[in-house]
Parts: sequence; C-alpha cells; structure tokens
Amino acid sequence: MSVRSRRGAVNAAMFTLCGLCAVVSLSFLFAILGYIAAKGFGALSLDFLTRLPQPVGETGGGIANSIVGSLKVVGLAGVFGIPVGVAGALYLAEYGGSKSAFWIRYAADVVNGVPSIVMGIFAYSVVVLPLRHFSGLAGSVALAAILIPMVLRTSEDFIRQVPDSVREAALALGLPRWKVVLRVVLPTAARGIITACLLALARVSGETAPLIFTAFGNRYWDSGMLQPVATLPHTIYTYAIAPYADWHAQAWAAACLLLMFVLAVNVTARFLLRPAAGAQH
Repeated sequence: MSVRSRRGAVNAAMFTLCGLCAVVSLSFLFAILGYIAAKGFGALSLDFLTRLPQPVGETGGGIANSIVGSLKVVGLAGVFGIPVGVAGALYLAEYGGSKSAFWIRYAADVVNGVPSIVMGIFAYSVVVLPLRHFSGLAGSVALAAILIPMVLRTSEDFIRQVPDSVREAALALGLPRWKVVLRVVLPTAARGIITACLLALARVSGETAPLIFTAFGNRYWDSGMLQPVATLPHTIYTYAIAPYADWHAQAWAAACLLLMFVLAVNVTARFLLRPAAGAQH
C-alpha cells in the first residue's frame, strides 16, 4: 500500500470514528430530551399553567405561581447581572491590557467553575441572614452571581471580534475613545452581546441549589420580592422527592416546560447570532 493510500485509509477511519462519537453523544442528548418530553408533555394543560397548587393530598392544581416567580427571580437577576457583566466585558476588551485585567479574567473563570450551591450559600450569608428570612431578592442575587462571569467572558469574545478598522475609522473622525466604545463598538457587537445574555439567562433559569437556600419556595402567590417566592426549579425538586404520584407527574410537566423555555431561548440566541456571523465574513 502506498503512503497516499495509507493516509487516505487512516483519514477515512478517523473521520468515521469521529462521526460515531458525535452520533453517540447526540443520541444521549435526544434520549434525555425525548424521555422528559414523553413523561411531561401529557400532563401539560391550561389548568396546570394557570392555577395554583392544590393542598397536599389533593390531585390537580397547577404551577402558575412558580412560572411567574421564575420570571421575576430570573428577570431581576438579569437586571443585576447583565449591566455588570457587559460593562466588565467592555473594560476587558477595550482597556484590558493591564495586569488587573488578567486577574479579572482569572477570577471570572474561577467563579464560572464554582458549584452553584456555593453561590446559594453566599447569597444566604449576605442577604437571607441580614433580612432574617428567605426572599426572591436573595434568589436573584444568587443567580446574578452565577450570571455575571458568564456574560462577562462571552461578551468579551464578541466585542473582541469587532474589527480594529471600525475603531480606527471612528477615532480618525476625532471621536474620543469612550464615545467610540459606546457608540461604535457596543452597537456593532450588540447581537453577540444579546446572544450571550440570553444564553446566560437560560443557563441560570434551571438552577435549583441556590434557590433552596434563598427563594425557598411558596405554594401561593408571593407578596413581593422580599418574601419567599416559588420558582420552577425548586418546584420540580420539591415535587420529585414527594411521595405523591400526582406531584411526580407535575414535576415531569414542569421539567418539560422548563426544557421548552431553555430550548426556545437557545434557538432565539442562535438566530440572533447568525446575521452577525454572516456580516463578519
């Protein structure tokens, strides 16, 4: 066998092996998604989405309070975390040549690897203990602490992809550096930054451990973010470990609903990113 034939055979074998590995990986993913959908989709109904939970031992009811609570907690976490993360990304991408920038990136990478339960304990210490009660605010603080480094590092990459020629053209017109950053660089990278924020929100929306220590849960409509708030991940956890078959079915339905939300956010983020990727080419 010639050298060219041998290389072709090795290339074909490695290509086939990589394809098989991809198929195996995707099969696990689709198996999990399909199992959750099969177990939970049948329990979804209008009552499930619009009614409050029934008393313990009674069948029926819904998780309307958990849906609204999740939107409030995750939304407030975004209000807290997204401006900080984007501002930090702008600093690192545009002024990040100093030694302090290295340590900021390093700290963000370390925090990204910290288990989410640690963030829950952190929020419990700085919010729950001083207030002396659980609250949706504490849950938002915990999720914001997880969200900030994700937004920061991902947004920095998108901002760095803005061509230097765009910056130089704006500077050549006599604009100060801060106006170039805010009025030229930031709008140019806006699609990528929005994508990073959406993916980070989708990521934190499924966190359970931090909410056990902070938002705690509530079987009724909450009276504000300074009181315990029901959330979808915490409700799924509570129903899944309960000894009631009806709660188990509702846990699967809530998991399916959360899965559809995360999938919708990811698809939206991908569509937002496609025009930016095409523009770069």
